[in-house]
Amino acid sequence: MRTYTRGAPTVFFIHLICSLLALRVDENHGAGIPFQNGNYDGHPMLYFNKGEVGDLQLKAKGTHRHIASKIQEAGQTMLANPKEYLPPWEPADFSARWNEIYGNNLGVLSMFCVLYPETTGALDLAKDYMERMAAQPSWLVKDAPWDEVPLAHSLVGFSTAYDFLYNYLSKSQQERFLEVIANASRYMYDKSYSRGWGFQYLHNHQPTNCVALLTGSLVLMNQGYLQEAYLWTKQVFAIIEKSLVLLQDVTDGSLYEGVAYGTYTTRSLFQYMFLVQRHFDISHFDHPWIKQHFAFMYRTILPGFQRSVAIADSNYNWFYGPESQLVFMDNYIMRNGSGNWLAQMIRQNRVVEGPGLAGKGQRWCTLHTEFLWYNASLAPTPPPDFKRSRLHFFEDWGVVTYGSSLPAQINNSFLSFKSGKLGGRAIFDIVHQNKYKEWIKGWRNFNAGHEHPDQNSFTFAPNGVPFITEALYGPKYTFLNNALMFSPAISESCFAPWEGQVTEACNSKWLKYKHGLAGDSQGRVLAALERKGMIFIRGEGMSAYNPALKIRSVQRNLLLLHPQLLLLVDQIHLEEDSPIESASSYFHNTDMPFEETAIEGVHGAFIRHKDGLYKMFWMDDTGYSDKGVLGYSGYPHGYPYNGSNYVNVTMPLRNPLTRVAYIFFGPDVDVQSFSIRGDAQRVDIYLVANDHTYTVYLLTGEVASKPLFAMVLADRQKIVFERAAGVKDAPPPEVSNYLGLVEDNLQHVKPVFQQLEKQILARVLNTDNFRKTAEQLLQFSDKKKTEEVIEKMFTLSQKQGKAKNTRKESLTNRLSESLPDIFAQIELAEKKQRQKSRKKVYEENPEEGEGDARDFLDYSDRRRAKGRKVGFVKSRKYKEVLMDSIVRSTEPTISASYIRLFLILNTATFFMLLTLLLTRFQKTQSVHTQRCFYAILLTDCFILLCLYSSCSQAQC
Repeated sequence: MRTYTRGAPTVFFIHLICSLLALRVDENHGAGIPFQNGNYDGHPMLYFNKGEVGDLQLKAKGTHRHIASKIQEAGQTMLANPKEYLPPWEPADFSARWNEIYGNNLGVLSMFCVLYPETTGALDLAKDYMERMAAQPSWLVKDAPWDEVPLAHSLVGFSTAYDFLYNYLSKSQQERFLEVIANASRYMYDKSYSRGWGFQYLHNHQPTNCVALLTGSLVLMNQGYLQEAYLWTKQVFAIIEKSLVLLQDVTDGSLYEGVAYGTYTTRSLFQYMFLVQRHFDISHFDHPWIKQHFAFMYRTILPGFQRSVAIADSNYNWFYGPESQLVFMDNYIMRNGSGNWLAQMIRQNRVVEGPGLAGKGQRWCTLHTEFLWYNASLAPTPPPDFKRSRLHFFEDWGVVTYGSSLPAQINNSFLSFKSGKLGGRAIFDIVHQNKYKEWIKGWRNFNAGHEHPDQNSFTFAPNGVPFITEALYGPKYTFLNNALMFSPAISESCFAPWEGQVTEACNSKWLKYKHGLAGDSQGRVLAALERKGMIFIRGEGMSAYNPALKIRSVQRNLLLLHPQLLLLVDQIHLEEDSPIESASSYFHNTDMPFEETAIEGVHGAFIRHKDGLYKMFWMDDTGYSDKGVLGYSGYPHGYPYNGSNYVNVTMPLRNPLTRVAYIFFGPDVDVQSFSIRGDAQRVDIYLVANDHTYTVYLLTGEVASKPLFAMVLADRQKIVFERAAGVKDAPPPEVSNYLGLVEDNLQHVKPVFQQLEKQILARVLNTDNFRKTAEQLLQFSDKKKTEEVIEKMFTLSQKQGKAKNTRKESLTNRLSESLPDIFAQIELAEKKQRQKSRKKVYEENPEEGEGDARDFLDYSDRRRAKGRKVGFVKSRKYKEVLMDSIVRSTEPTISASYIRLFLILNTATFFMLLTLLLTRFQKTQSVHTQRCFYAILLTDCFILLCLYSSCSQAQC
């Protein structure tokens, strides 16, 4: 008989294992960030609560002291030089120039006060700082009133300081500073409907401004200003959640604005991810992009850990952090110690003087988040391939790097190449393939202004020494980007008779990308291969130039033969009737000037470095080598850098094919011979360097005679770069149900505010403030019903006072049930107001109205269910947009309650059936009966698992 009951323990253990797995999934959902669910005990509450302050202070003396010492250094520096760091009292002085420094430094100063409250003068300095900021009528910059970014820096810093230092402020300061936060947040909210950052996705301004608004909203929410904070929070979610959906198309972890501006984006984006998990139980820690983002940081750093590849508008390395972003990824995403290790390497090798020094306005602003996100239990561990040069291709960004994140030493060289789609593959394809059409209307929803006309550009740092560099944050000219120009120009050009790439901007600081040919600009990486220590890269840049130039191909080949020896071959293939006659190449160095040189009629240039001379030479496929032009290009006023040194090499073009070869080498390479010849299908280059012979065969024809890109004979060794291993583009499909993904996350907002609503009522029960509080909560409700509802609530409140044995919590729930759904009502009222504004914009400017149509439609709580009324909003030029009529919705609460009830009942049923099976039915002779019970138990086990999962999602 024992045989018949053997399955019962099995069923029990299946249930137990499934429950534990479900529990583990639920625990990992928040990546270790506990969900607050509106249960706040005053301030602080943004990143930590009052009870955690003591633990933070202990960490500052122990595991986190290397970060705390930087915070202490920043605080002591400000204490020692208050006149230099305190904001001015005068509004004219405050707004006279870009002023993000005030908000940026306030965050770290407030963290300094939290960790070291005993420091003499620290709290007084912080209060004086906040008083000065609160005295300003506006945090905008006088000459750029259309740009909310400096206001956002001030708002996020001021709100953070208010939260951290709330208990040290006087009552008057608490009230006045809160009013300042409310006014700035309201301004940001209003502008989110009309400014580009409200609808231009994946651009650095968007997370910067949205996180400022979210931070202000959370502070106001905690202070009981639920109506305003609810609208503002929903607006932030409606914007950023769309960006995060679109970011799923970026498969390589990159950001199209480059590494420097990428840290601007992630500084705020990672704050957003933390805050929405902590306050609204929304997890983005499984996002496919963020899982790849470490490569964007690790694979772009030059040897020595002081510089990053400076593609697009850039400084020498990072604008913000990146230590804070790296410890964030390690703690919440990777958990392998590599983020902590890279942050440590960057910290240890920070430039203390000269190029690459962190900006005064940015150097401290991520220290408080770095401290809060650092996990000391993750021992710094380098990636497995550290100290080995590796080739990496960012397929979305269109960038190849080799030799990143190495120690600065001989033969640790860095090479990069850029040839990609405008805005990156994801954005370009979204625009051109009409993806996400419910949100996107072409280039107006993106901003590629910080990109450069740089298709087929490259950089080279032999031994880690920047030899050929990008020209950093400067004008958007082709010649500043190590790329080709052609003559004579056939259209309006910035530098006639020369014509550059179609995105070149002559009269603007920003790249041309919205209209005409510029919007279709792209390059392509055709090959990125490593074979036996040699690197081969090929790119095609023809589509970045005006088709009227009638260029059939602009092919650039890079071959790294030795860590200090790079061969570059350009091939220009013209149509028969092409009007152009010359090509001009530019090569830049932002640090050191070039000097002329020549050997046996072959012209070249070099830079002087303490390690020796770094040289380059050039020659076309007829053996011709013309003298180059060496110079310095100064930047116009308004750019952060003065200019760049350059070498300009101009060659005549022959129809149909012209090839020009360049060699670049470091001080440990001595080139003794260099020659080139070619035919219609192939180019042969012969090099002798350090008594080693290199014979290079490049197959450049459109139809290859052999299945190869190139072949190198190095002494007696043959290295083959096969065509079959070329780049194969595989763009991702549109994210399925993308509207639903955003709506699902927006559903997390209202329950938190409803929970706070209950807490507010609970605090004022049986007090004189009850009626006043109820009136404030109902200020957006139907005025005819308001008095009736308040009277009912007041009666319940009085009954509570008489019935001492009644549970306060029960009455609070009854009171909250008496309230109308104020959040649905204020959302409806706001939507009507925004639609009126939308209509006004359309009437005054139809083109602008059409462009902004979707941006005025917020997401509301609208889970489509049977029987729910549906309405349509019709527009003259738009297809009908389906919208659910907003009615009072208590579905999440009711659904969660039912799930909780069924879960309890089902658990009891399971154990009752299991008990019956193990006791009463052991003696039965019917195998059929036993099997039926097993089937029931297994079914019940499955139902339990489903209920548990549903309960987890419903937050019950």
